[in-house]
Amino acid sequence: MNQIDPVIDADLHAYVDDQLDVSRRIDVEAYLSESPESAAKVMADLRIRDELRLALAGSASTPHQDTREAARQLENAINRHQTVDIFRRAAAIVLLVGAGWIAHGWIAPASIGEVVASVPPPQFVAEAIRAHQTAELRENISSLSATDRFDPAEIRSATAIVLPQMPANWSVRDAQVFPSTFGPSVELEIEAGEGRRLALFAVRPGAFAVQQVLMQESDNAKAAYWQIGEVAYALISETEQADRLADEARRLARTLY
Repeated sequence: MNQIDPVIDADLHAYVDDQLDVSRRIDVEAYLSESPESAAKVMADLRIRDELRLALAGSASTPHQDTREAARQLENAINRHQTVDIFRRAAAIVLLVGAGWIAHGWIAPASIGEVVASVPPPQFVAEAIRAHQTAELRENISSLSATDRFDPAEIRSATAIVLPQMPANWSVRDAQVFPSTFGPSVELEIEAGEGRRLALFAVRPGAFAVQQVLMQESDNAKAAYWQIGEVAYALISETEQADRLADEARRLARTLY
């Protein structure tokens, strides 16, 4: 990080708004990699920004006047680099008006449901689904025994991948390392209680990012994926409801801070 030109709040706002040049983005990302608390705030702001864009983009009809006015106020607040709390409050206004929920009053950003990605997901999501399918195939071949022995510290030492802390009622029934585009990845097959089976995939995708939980659905699996710093994660299920899978992914993500 450049010590002569330190990262300030205005830089973080500009990073969220995609207003920085490449050199300054690198400075900000280096700062975030050393400051988990700031990275968490930026991750929350990116989530609100993307949910706002999705809410506005998903409206098929012309916005009402009060929606346009709320959006204009939000744009002015962003341009003046006001505080994060003002940004969140303005974003909540536009989301509520656009969805027709203004009668319910103010709600916290955390209560917004899962986001389904409107752009193609990163390559690691496809790798996560393939790793899960490979693990399922291996389970059906008796000569290829699964292993439930895994040590998070050992995995971190060998792969530089930090795994989230799993709930007490979850148990790992298989742990494997797979090759990926940017190095080794880790795939865990999990018993999550109530007969639920999930897969957790983690990989270093080759670029720093702070990405909130997004959803991707394919023909035979759902993936809730996110990234914190240099490690990306995907929680995979073939049967889980999308909103519950997204909640579980957020729960895992919080343990990484």
